[in-house]
Amino acid sequence: MKIIVGSRGSQLALTQTKLIVNELSKLNPNVDFEIKVIKTKGDKIQDIPLDKMNDKGIFVKEIEEQLISYEIDMAVHSMKDMPTKMDERLVFPVIPKREDSRDALILKNNLKLEDLSMLETMIIGTGSKRRSYQFKASYPKAEFEPIRGNIDTRINKLHTQNLDGIILAASGLKRISRENEISHYFDEKTMIPAPCQGILALQTRTNDYQVIAVLSKVEDRCSRIQYIAERAYLEEIEGGCHAPVGAYCEINGDKITIYAVYGDEQGNKLIRDNITGATDNADELGRTLAKKMKLALEESYEKR
Repeated sequence: MKIIVGSRGSQLALTQTKLIVNELSKLNPNVDFEIKVIKTKGDKIQDIPLDKMNDKGIFVKEIEEQLISYEIDMAVHSMKDMPTKMDERLVFPVIPKREDSRDALILKNNLKLEDLSMLETMIIGTGSKRRSYQFKASYPKAEFEPIRGNIDTRINKLHTQNLDGIILAASGLKRISRENEISHYFDEKTMIPAPCQGILALQTRTNDYQVIAVLSKVEDRCSRIQYIAERAYLEEIEGGCHAPVGAYCEINGDKITIYAVYGDEQGNKLIRDNITGATDNADELGRTLAKKMKLALEESYEKR
């Protein structure tokens, strides 16, 4: 049996795909895997900040089209890049073990986090409103510069441009073995990450039971619960446009707590809240929290 795996061509995307393929190969020695690189719209357009682009599927559309047309058999994406609405012919049948969900700060000139409060000004590289608004809540002097490109490009910009630091997903840095450059890991409750950050999306055709059976061996229960809770929150909040949205599900035995942040596009309002309940109710809890926070944001404007 041969399985053609679709992937973006960036260093991180290919590293992630190879990690999954290597794991699947060990568990399925009779299956031959081939990686096919597919260029997406997001790869082609590098001069526009992500929050200025309206296409939610900017890193996935072309790959999904090849899945639907049987040119590939499965795809590996970053789950946080996936739109909340998906073609019913496609599915995420398996959720593999999550990598580190936290955001990470890389600082220039051997600075430490505690040094930042002593700076008169600071410029942090990030194109994410979720990251910049949360960071500014702790460091009001901070200014932000949107940066695009792969991880190597962003780290290079830190050292060649007028930046004091950059914020990136810890999972990506770890996957390409650059975690030694991290100055600080943000706690998930302080800097709430993007929903499903650190989770890989293994995508197949809904009716391709042979491929699904091969993938089933990497299913991880805890990561599945987190995926359900955080994805439900995102679907209900529908903040996929340009609003800052973060959600993180913490598992404690048979209970979960979902921590979330939600705000307006301008960063004038940023609401934090959490909800606790049974793991079996992960979807319902995520949606309940999203509805509550949407209402709270609306009411905050009515009181002005």
